[in-house]
Amino acid sequence: VLLIGDSISMGYTLPVRKLLEGRANVHRIPTNGGPSKNGVANLEKWLGTGKWDVIHFNHGIHDLKIMPDGKRQVEPADYEANLRTIVAKLKATGAKVIWATTTPIPDGELNPSRKFGKVPEYNDIAAKVMKENGVVIDDLNAHITPRLGELQNPNDVHYKPAGSEFLAQKVAAEILKALGK
Repeated sequence: VLLIGDSISMGYTLPVRKLLEGRANVHRIPTNGGPSKNGVANLEKWLGTGKWDVIHFNHGIHDLKIMPDGKRQVEPADYEANLRTIVAKLKATGAKVIWATTTPIPDGELNPSRKFGKVPEYNDIAAKVMKENGVVIDDLNAHITPRLGELQNPNDVHYKPAGSEFLAQKVAAEILKALGK
């Protein structure tokens, strides 16, 4: 199993490994996946030469980041194009592909200080691409939203250890479904 994603996925990687111990070898890209343009640029290197049974991936938070010029790091049309490129390459591996929705970003001042566009807009773009391509959607956003106050760090996009564990349970369950028997 290969996990591709940003710092949110970095937080749930070790708990996913533990949950799937003895059932799957869980690997992760060696860095923060960042915006979708990084996925397009680095995907061949991240995939390597091995054969993956399942690839669970996400790009979104970094794409939404508002840069000093007032634009998002990856504008919506480019985000859609990047996801289409990534999905085509992932599907070409023969692996079962799972998309993880972008998790919520709190309103107001964040620590560290940064600004973001709206998560639902980008999750809608991604959902359209995934549905058109038959990619399973792991809705981490809906999973964590009811417990955000308890599990997300205050004024931050990141999660407390219990939040990463909570996300890991959902990720591991989706991976097990994809692996089948």
